[in-house]
Amino acid sequence: MATAGRLYDIVVFGASGFTGQFVVEEVARAAAAGEGQLCGGRLRWAVAGRSREKLRAVLERAAERLGKAAPGEEVGVLLCDVGDAGSLATMARQTRVVLNCVGPYRFFGEPVVKACVENGASCIDISGEPQFLEGMYLKYNEKAAEKGVYVVGSCGFDSIPADMGVLYTRDKLKGTLTAVESFLSVISGPEGLGVHDGTWKSAVYGLADEDNLKKLRKQIGYAPVPVVGAKLKKRGFLFYSPEFKKYCLTFMGSDGSVVKRTQRYLHSELQQTPVQYGAYVTLGGLGSVIKLMFMGMLFLLLVKFNFGRKLLTKYPKFFSGGYFTKEGPTQKQMDGTSFTMTFFGEGYSEGQDPQTGKPNVKICTEVKGPEPGYIATPIAMVQAALSLLEDAASLPKRGGVYSPGAAFSKTKLIDRLNKRGVEFSVISKPEV
Repeated sequence: MATAGRLYDIVVFGASGFTGQFVVEEVARAAAAGEGQLCGGRLRWAVAGRSREKLRAVLERAAERLGKAAPGEEVGVLLCDVGDAGSLATMARQTRVVLNCVGPYRFFGEPVVKACVENGASCIDISGEPQFLEGMYLKYNEKAAEKGVYVVGSCGFDSIPADMGVLYTRDKLKGTLTAVESFLSVISGPEGLGVHDGTWKSAVYGLADEDNLKKLRKQIGYAPVPVVGAKLKKRGFLFYSPEFKKYCLTFMGSDGSVVKRTQRYLHSELQQTPVQYGAYVTLGGLGSVIKLMFMGMLFLLLVKFNFGRKLLTKYPKFFSGGYFTKEGPTQKQMDGTSFTMTFFGEGYSEGQDPQTGKPNVKICTEVKGPEPGYIATPIAMVQAALSLLEDAASLPKRGGVYSPGAAFSKTKLIDRLNKRGVEFSVISKPEV
């Protein structure tokens, strides 16, 4: 990344937003731990947003949480607004990487990507919105390649654990991995689960706009990803899993589409065997299923109409059964929550031709970590940024708009995540 002469290595944009404040804390932790030293000494970073007072308050909160004195002049404070293209350009010119925390990305994401690409900064976001992610690929992939910058979307809980988890499973199998299913379990403590309503809004607008996503994909004209090995059977939308002794549901998030983009890239650009993928989430007993089915049907009905979307976004707590709130989770809720993503992979042992016969080797791996939205997501986002800065020789040769697995498959990102508590491990060794 030919931006070494810039004032900052990292700028956190939207630093005083709900998720932004936790990303600031994570960058401050990385800087204090001496991470980013390959950036030429200490990590140079700044926060950016609309209000100087709020940005200073976020820096003070981060310092207090880390048990340090308030950060001094070494952390920059930049005033910029997503509605002011000039201010975004000024921000992008000063840094090597922008961490964009301003969502929903379908409304506020593109001006930041545009400013970064035009002004030679790389950009990382935590979007779980396929339409935004793939729209940016269509519009900016070639321009980013010309500028030699990397635009990497979905670098939070959506979808680093899934995307890098599939690659980890592939690398741990002695032979050829051809199919993986992942099962997400989110465990909460006595205080229950809490999610900020920003995520809710993204889901509301994303589901409302599914038809346009199909049109966008036609426009991009993706090459089909070949099926290698036995075809992975699609499960029903809702099914009982004997392994988990729970009901499970097809995962509605962006993981499936992100993993597919990575596998397409690795197959077409690096001639690697593509892996088929299915994403699921564990629910629990029959009571959980009935509650979720009722809420889901109401959601899908309302999301089709403008007045319904207004109701859903105005009263997130009511329509989500208390999970999504305008205040977001409490510290106690976050401390009591964790996730486990279990991967069941199958493939062909060394010397076996994946084009003939049945898969003859299996593997089970796991990614586990702290609360997904506001602890694991900032960890993933910041470690992705450090990979961009420090593992430059292992990135794709050309800049462009990438999924995490496509950008980071050869970097030390998984090692970095392991050190910060998002842990990748093999549960059962490959057995023929």
